[in-house]
Amino acid sequence: MSPEYVVGFAKQALETTLLISAPMLGFGLVIGLVVSVFQAVTSIQEMTLTFIPKILAVFLALIIFSPWMLRYLVDFTVRIMVSIPSVIG
Repeated sequence: MSPEYVVGFAKQALETTLLISAPMLGFGLVIGLVVSVFQAVTSIQEMTLTFIPKILAVFLALIIFSPWMLRYLVDFTVRIMVSIPSVIG
């Protein structure tokens, strides 16, 4: 196993992690900004007001993007499994 292979594998793993988490983080960020603007406009400074909408947004993103995320993870896993013989030999 060469250092180039290890670096390439680590790069692919990080890219996969970022791509899989991006939809949920994006939905949470957008809802957080909307709730923050709502709090600023209405002068409601309740800290717990942001949690429930963010949780619901992340759950919604998980439901919407789960087929794509599962397909991407399966493809990544298949690529790893196929490359095992070349790493060993």
